[in-house]
Amino acid sequence: MLFWHVPAPNEAMLISGSKRQSQDTQFRIVTGHGSFVVPVKQKARMLSLALQEAEIAEDCVTQQGIRLTVRAVCVFKVGDDAVSIANAARRFLSEQDQMQELVGRIFAGHLRSIIGGLTVEQIIRERSRVAQEVMAGSHGEMEKLGIVVDALQIQEIEDATGYIDNLAAPHAAAVASQARIAQAKADQEASEREQQAAALKAEYERDTAIKRAGFLAETEQSRARAAQAGPLAEARATQEVTEEQTALAQRNAALTAQRLEAEVRRPADAEAYRKRTLAEADRDRVKFEADAGAYTERTLAEAQADANTARAASLRDGNQELIAANRIVENLPALADAAARGMAGADLTVLNGTDGVNQIAAGIAGQALAILRSLQHSTAASTAGASVAPGASAVDPNVHGRPAPRLPNRS
Repeated sequence: MLFWHVPAPNEAMLISGSKRQSQDTQFRIVTGHGSFVVPVKQKARMLSLALQEAEIAEDCVTQQGIRLTVRAVCVFKVGDDAVSIANAARRFLSEQDQMQELVGRIFAGHLRSIIGGLTVEQIIRERSRVAQEVMAGSHGEMEKLGIVVDALQIQEIEDATGYIDNLAAPHAAAVASQARIAQAKADQEASEREQQAAALKAEYERDTAIKRAGFLAETEQSRARAAQAGPLAEARATQEVTEEQTALAQRNAALTAQRLEAEVRRPADAEAYRKRTLAEADRDRVKFEADAGAYTERTLAEAQADANTARAASLRDGNQELIAANRIVENLPALADAAARGMAGADLTVLNGTDGVNQIAAGIAGQALAILRSLQHSTAASTAGASVAPGASAVDPNVHGRPAPRLPNRS
């Protein structure tokens, strides 16, 4: 509507000429809503409540007499309450653009007074304290002006005499020294790390070269093996053929040895055994003949002795049968000799060696003695019951207690 006015959110509308006043002012303050303004009778004007800033650059002298240039910034606005709006309207409504300059001058005065009571070191180290003291010192004045200070920051402190630089020189030198030491240490560590990296790189290159050489050697070895595969296979085949030929030669040698064993050695051993057996047979035959002759002579001698004894007894007793027996005994050596010659030309095999020869000789002599005993028995039967003259003895069938020998079996 034409007569309806609405202020912006950051504005306060001041209506003058109205008789009704809700505040203890000569005008009505409207914020946050609209109001009807009667033309001609009432007048409405706007006061900005927006945030503003004032820059301060002031030459100050410290407690030590050192001149400093302090640059600061102040952030402020008109208060939202009716009293602050009324105070600010009365002072700045027609000169709102000069509000920043006025506020800056007020804060500059308080800044000079605060810095005058501090040292350079306190100002540098306690900037927030300086700002708070400035705000506290200007609070009464800002309240009268209806202004609220949101923040005050000291941005820069300039020293034309070089005091701050000299004050910072020892620390700067120490910092620079530490910086150089740190840089030297960093350079040393960097050099060591570079050396370690170079050593690792050289070691890696060495290992790589060794591995590469090993791979090349294996490659060359594989190539050499591949090149020698043909001759090696041929050599192995030749070796296998040679081994087979050797095995065949060994088998042939074994067959030849077996053939020699069967055809030569065994017949030779058989022939040698035959000759050795024949030689042993000849030796046994000669021994047999010698033993037979000796035994025959011994037996004949014994028989002759017994015959002589019997002949003497018979002659003494007048026994004619014994005389006849004596004749037989006298011819007994001739009979034994004939028997021995007959056996010498015979083909006999003696089984029990010398004992067999002795048995054959004893058998020949026993046959002769058997004839003699038969005669003695017949004589004894005809003279049975007759007494024997003292000192005489009859012929005993077992002459001298010796049994008649037996002839061995002939094969």
